[in-house]
Amino acid sequence: MWEFWRRHKRKVYVTFGVLGSGYLLYKLYDGHRRRLSDLERELADEKSNEELIRSQIKEHFEKIQTIANSTTLPHVMRYLSSRIDEELDLTHLMERLVKGKDEPNSLTAAEKLELWDRLKILNFTRIVLSLWVTTILSLYIRVQVNILGRHLYIDTARGLGSSIQFDEADLIDRDDEQQFLASADYLTNVGLPALISSFETAASEVLKGKQLKDFFNTTVLHDTILQILDSFLSMGHPYHWMGFLMPEPAKLFNSSATSSSDNTDPSPASKFEQLMLEARAVLSSSEFENILDMSLKTVVDVMMEDIRVLCGETNLKVGIPLAKLLPRLAHMSRILLEEPTRDRYIQIVQDMPEVEMFFTLLYASTPAS
Repeated sequence: MWEFWRRHKRKVYVTFGVLGSGYLLYKLYDGHRRRLSDLERELADEKSNEELIRSQIKEHFEKIQTIANSTTLPHVMRYLSSRIDEELDLTHLMERLVKGKDEPNSLTAAEKLELWDRLKILNFTRIVLSLWVTTILSLYIRVQVNILGRHLYIDTARGLGSSIQFDEADLIDRDDEQQFLASADYLTNVGLPALISSFETAASEVLKGKQLKDFFNTTVLHDTILQILDSFLSMGHPYHWMGFLMPEPAKLFNSSATSSSDNTDPSPASKFEQLMLEARAVLSSSEFENILDMSLKTVVDVMMEDIRVLCGETNLKVGIPLAKLLPRLAHMSRILLEEPTRDRYIQIVQDMPEVEMFFTLLYASTPAS
């Protein structure tokens, strides 16, 4: 026995060493295989969650577009339309002119000329203003709901255990959401008088020297409308028009500071303020500027087609005196803010491929404040 051990102990040690190493390698392999299996299962679960999130994002994206088109925008536009009717009511001017025609001695020649000149400026003011507010509000409200949609997606992703990391500051409560959407009425409640004044100034500048007997054809009318828009947009500093659409950031923070005057320590911006700053960043981007420019040119072209129908294709092609054109423009400015004309113009803008792409990218990439 001892002789056998002496002769074969080296082989026995080697055999045990090989067996021990094999067992150790097996345990290491089995542990590695289990970890790989767990990792694959975790990745599969995460992929399933991400696919569910993407599916819900797509569904939610479509829902918020529907909400914007069917609820938020119609409400804002109806309210705005009634305010424009109040601020730019041309009835009293027309009544004075009619009275002057029926009773020649009631108005002097100078008064008649002044009334016609005022009617000329206000007609163009109203029609170009109506085009601009319809276009800008349809785009602005979609900016709002897409920003909100992105934040709500963050909530969904967190709830489903997405691997994407988010700050708690990304969460938006219902009060902030409602306050943010309600801010779309700022133009109607606060900015409209100053906006009308700016468009009136632009119209006065472009129409200076144009007489009632001057003939307006399709080209002249089209160019006049675009010139008024360009004159308005070039006033003041770049993006000055945002002051009509939404409060300046300083006013937001001052309002917040006033409401919490007991606290002397500087506080971070509220969720509502963050949303407003995010919307302002989008509206002041070069991409939005391009979309707004393309949209305005598109609605001007569409309106020109409608005016041709009102005036008669041949009449406007040849040209008609400005005095005869003004009543048609007054009619066009009224129906422009009414359903279904307003909805048709808005739909045309929303169906533009460039607009659809802009909002698709906005929904996917809007940064959280």
